Amino acid sequence: MSMPTDLDTFDIKLLEHGVCVIAFNRPKRYNALNPQVYDQWGRALEWAAKSDDVRVVVLTGNGKYYTSGQELAIPDSSELEEGVEAAYKRRSGYTEKVVVELINFPKLIIAAIQGPVIGFGVTSSAICDVIYTVPDATFNTPFMQLGFCAEACSSILFPRIMGYSRANEMLLMGRKFTAQEMKEAGMVARIFPKETFMEEVIKAATVAAKYPPQAMKDTKRLIREHELKFLEDVNTKEMILLGQRMASEESANAIVEFMMAKHDRKEKAKL
Repeated sequence: MSMPTDLDTFDIKLLEHGVCVIAFNRPKRYNALNPQVYDQWGRALEWAAKSDDVRVVVLTGNGKYYTSGQELAIPDSSELEEGVEAAYKRRSGYTEKVVVELINFPKLIIAAIQGPVIGFGVTSSAICDVIYTVPDATFNTPFMQLGFCAEACSSILFPRIMGYSRANEMLLMGRKFTAQEMKEAGMVARIFPKETFMEEVIKAATVAAKYPPQAMKDTKRLIREHELKFLEDVNTKEMILLGQRMASEESANAIVEFMMAKHDRKEKAKL
């Protein structure tokens, strides 16, 4: 199965021994996520899952951020004609597909977080098999600040991995966690030096890629198969509620306040 050639928001490289690096490639936008990115991400994962040339996937980002999360934007004229709730429901379909692909991904998938990560970048990484990060990465899910809700199965995976108290600090209180805190919480496996980060990640991925591929698939299925349907149901429930939240007046007002505060901070920084 040939590699897709029209995924311009990603930088995809197939390395030796079947290590495939899928990198967010909107560095000027801090790798922000919009419907186009979600759509291409889902298609990239679908290809990698089916390709015989791919044994291990490494998700990472080009530039300063792994991803800055959802790109905040007011619905355009066509979406207003469509209806705000319908537009957000359509948008959430792309997001839901990414989560489904991650839940059911049959091969080893590593999140290589090379910088700050926000929102969906944090939540989706918890579905990956392994997370590596740099020492100065930060993890933030400002969902309450934006009037959103938990997503990417984080409502169940975060408490399971981190414990309720720390998970609620992140999901309900929006506290920004350091890489070391995420490692102590059990979310991050290892922290590699920034200078040699991708070299270390690729080295680990290459070792795993040399293992018998069917043994890897069989063992991953044993680890995950008991919860696949459950996670898909959680994802569906979260996406329905997220679409409703994003279309709500409460969320619209929260986003405006958030963007105005961000603008004010930028203006103050110029002084």
